[in-house]
Amino acid sequence: MNTHVKITSSEPADLSRRSFLVGTAATGLVLGYAAIPGIDQALAAPGSFDPSVWYSIAPDGLVTVTCGKADMGQHIASTMAQIVAEELGSNWKDMRVQLASNDPKFNDPVLGAQITGGSWSTMMNFDAMSRAGAAGRLALIEAAAGMMGVPASELTVRDSVITHAKSKRSLSFADVVKSGKATKTFTPDELKAIKLKTPDQYTMIGVSVPQIDIPSKTNGTAKYGIDTFLPGMVYGKIVMPPVRYGATVKSVDDSAAKKVPGFIKAVTLDDKTGTTTGWVVAVANTYANARKAAGALKVTWDNGPNAKVSSESLLTEAKRLQGLDDSGLFFVKNGDTGAALGSAAKVVEAEYTTSINIHAPLEPMNATAQQQGDIWHLYSGNQFATRTGGVAAGALGIDPKYVMMHQLWLGGGFGRRLDADMMVPAVLAAKAVGKPVKVIYSREDDMTMDFSRPLTFQKIKAGLDNDGKLVALNHDVVSAWPTKRWGIPDFLSPSVDKKGALDAFTVNGADFFYSVPNHNVRAILNEMAQQATPSGQLRSVAPGWTFWAVESMIDELAHAAGKDPAQFRIAMLDGAGDNAGGAQRLRNTLLAAMGLAGYGTRTLPKGEGMGVACVSSQERATASWTACVAHVAVADSGEVKVKKLTVATDVGTQVHPDNIRAQVEGAALWGLSLAMYEKATLKDGGIEQTNFDTYTPLRMSQVPEVAISVIANGEKATGVGEPAVTVIAPALANAIFNAVGARVRSLPITAEAVKGAMKA
Repeated sequence: MNTHVKITSSEPADLSRRSFLVGTAATGLVLGYAAIPGIDQALAAPGSFDPSVWYSIAPDGLVTVTCGKADMGQHIASTMAQIVAEELGSNWKDMRVQLASNDPKFNDPVLGAQITGGSWSTMMNFDAMSRAGAAGRLALIEAAAGMMGVPASELTVRDSVITHAKSKRSLSFADVVKSGKATKTFTPDELKAIKLKTPDQYTMIGVSVPQIDIPSKTNGTAKYGIDTFLPGMVYGKIVMPPVRYGATVKSVDDSAAKKVPGFIKAVTLDDKTGTTTGWVVAVANTYANARKAAGALKVTWDNGPNAKVSSESLLTEAKRLQGLDDSGLFFVKNGDTGAALGSAAKVVEAEYTTSINIHAPLEPMNATAQQQGDIWHLYSGNQFATRTGGVAAGALGIDPKYVMMHQLWLGGGFGRRLDADMMVPAVLAAKAVGKPVKVIYSREDDMTMDFSRPLTFQKIKAGLDNDGKLVALNHDVVSAWPTKRWGIPDFLSPSVDKKGALDAFTVNGADFFYSVPNHNVRAILNEMAQQATPSGQLRSVAPGWTFWAVESMIDELAHAAGKDPAQFRIAMLDGAGDNAGGAQRLRNTLLAAMGLAGYGTRTLPKGEGMGVACVSSQERATASWTACVAHVAVADSGEVKVKKLTVATDVGTQVHPDNIRAQVEGAALWGLSLAMYEKATLKDGGIEQTNFDTYTPLRMSQVPEVAISVIANGEKATGVGEPAVTVIAPALANAIFNAVGARVRSLPITAEAVKGAMKA
């Protein structure tokens, strides 16, 4: 089984040599490196009590939590505040949130970088934020004990009040903070030794408290990147080349643009980071004038090496690479699949494909750049502040410590804002004109220049023995490698045969929790796709395509063995060896979904069917156990009506029940959209779909009934933002097969494909 590399910063904080200082803003659970020169990083009010880098208590008792995660509508800032409040003992009405800058002191405690993705935020930060809250509570108690002249052990904390029951005296958080008496310090070892609450003691965790960010987002006071306005600011509109990547600018004729009122300059980007190629920015005094000027520019391009690449040529190249015995690297290599397949009673082979998919968040990409002295200020919403600041610095040719990122709310992310391309035109245009520049992508810019989910090709060959038991499975996954494109070695994993580093984020999920004695997974880089369609992380990443293939093949094998697909899965989820624990949780989740959906309990009308799928989602080490039963009705024309999706998910510890259900429901509908409606195509090196008239996500009229079962068993909190995305497509395909006997192996599932399979 593949062993994943732990993602860490290249300069991890040395916790063994520093203390956790309660009462100052200098240190905290994550101890940062040198702050940006000339920038005051203190985010707390004067006279406040700063138990941790993650929160501050003001003299009026208000607790402001600094969220190091990007909040793109998933309410992660409110979740972090809720975790702190549980251990701190604060009243929820006293809680506030703010978003962190890119100062390294706000790096993720586990990842060692500021990154939001993978459904990691809650699971990886729960312990750190809990200890931050607990440390603050202990410091307040110690200070209050001294003020009251009573033993600290006799004090209790609840609703921002510290109470001594025997004397019936109490002090509020505000009282203690104003006194300046809270000065307790913790070493890292002492911090780790703090005894946290057990689930039966929770008063905040597991409660659907009001989300802190909702009022500002509904009354218009919340600020997104696109809302940034600076004195003297001008605007930039990008002129994009006809190919996605690889073009160069041969010439720019700005004679017509000079006639546009307010036009300032046409800036040809010389991007040393290679994030962009062939871009020109028209700069003007207003966005409207920048758009007019951009339309008036006459740019001549050399379209470069990818000018003739298409979706068809990408798929052809993927199939060629898969057919080579020496291509790729092994992600899983267990047993002898060759011998097992050679002696198998029945062998089943199938090919599965997925198309290019586009993020298309409602707030298009944007960034505002301003230089003040030696410091460059960037205003935007971004999911990967650590890398993004570095890319901006690389484009400018400066040290990253001189880049200050002001994080704002994100109007949708889904992985798109893990990338930093929007920063490049902003900083280079600002440098060229000597003024602050705001760059806003048009919808067409955003869609054609997206770092999309890559086109993938997978081939699986599996063998059954005489009893219908799965004894061997070979799985080849061919795609672009988005994480490799980032150029961060720590984000890659060594192949199990030690022959090189692979992008595990393109094959996660293929290392499933079923017990199969002989199992190989090969990760193959499609270099043509890597260059022509520089791909990014789209919500759920690899499990969105690996589980499409795995869970479809498991169903095909069940039917080949003459067994019920659900029972076929349950038999393989026996928890043997490395699958112990995980397999049992996944089996229980599948059973919960089956029970809620009534799977197998009634006879369905002709043309209707139910299909199952169950996935661990994400990486094995950060699995989220999710199962789906899809109920469909299929017409003779091949048109599929999704009647109901039943999703069960094991979240371990649930922080905010309502938010969990909302995230699971949203993820399920996102998965449905990808499964049946979304497809982008490449022609002559460029994305053909430019707006929502040609790229068609799920519409409200197409939303089916969604039933959700949340399993909260007190285990470590898992992620919920992405897992349900991965289970929908295979459940739908399996339901379609059960309805009309049509097996579809390509996404999105179209009526034409279903009808063709019905005739096959």
